Amino acid sequence: MSSPLLVTVPDAELAGELEDWGPREGADSGTPVMSGRIFHDADGFQVGIWECTPGGWHIQNRPDSETVRILRGRARLTDDGGTGVELTPGDVLVLPKGWSGRWDILETVRKFYVTAR
Repeated sequence: MSSPLLVTVPDAELAGELEDWGPREGADSGTPVMSGRIFHDADGFQVGIWECTPGGWHIQNRPDSETVRILRGRARLTDDGGTGVELTPGDVLVLPKGWSGRWDILETVRKFYVTAR
């Protein structure tokens, strides 16, 4: 049996400087620009921080599952069925593999995320 995956991210790292990841491809509203920092990317898991300025886009059939905790900002997610939720600091969200819907960043969002394939 293998050891469990352990990735530690101190609070100071969550608020730290991010790398410029450029404009969000596929945006259909606003001009969202992303930045981030990856702490772990192996064994089908990625752990990091992602930040994005206001704008919106659609996601079709998400290729992985993602768990996020909103650190700052405000966003609205709406699934293809029309059900929406507004996310604010402290909220935790799980998007399952295959999810389709829309992200609308209302105020620059920073999130801690874990994706799994």
